Amino acid sequence: MILYAAILETIDAIKDMEILDSHKAYLQKYIENGKIYAKGPFTDHSGGLVIYRTDSYEEAKKIAENDPAILQNSRKLTLKEWRSNIDI
Repeated sequence: MILYAAILETIDAIKDMEILDSHKAYLQKYIENGKIYAKGPFTDHSGGLVIYRTDSYEEAKKIAENDPAILQNSRKLTLKEWRSNIDI
């Protein structure tokens, strides 16, 4: 299965803390509809990772780019297609 890994690097820690609740709420709706396979922060507090399970790169990109953390410029997005080596 092909997934899409979004690396969300924190670029404005103060703003990121201000919008953290809206970022989490935004991701939650995609968890509930099965579009997010996994998510979580990096332990060094440099940002986080979201793994999308979507039908296309374009769909994952649209979801990722509309995340409040990206819209508010508190994080920088790097989105890559990722192929899991395990059955999920």
